[in-house]
Amino acid sequence: MPAGKKQGRPRTWTRRQLIDGIRWRTRAGAPWRDVPERYGPWDRIYDLLRRWQRDGTWKLILEQL
Repeated sequence: MPAGKKQGRPRTWTRRQLIDGIRWRTRAGAPWRDVPERYGPWDRIYDLLRRWQRDGTWKLILEQL
């Protein structure tokens, strides 16, 4: 198998789109279900936010900034 190719189903939504959805929701203060579809499904956006909160990714990002 060529190096750099990941197995499995390709992502439908890019991580950038999901992060932009988190940013939109934070700025707007709207409910999760009101996040525009262009950012991806609201439950995927919320899941990314919570996973990164639990594993400390957001804290690491803020420390690096």
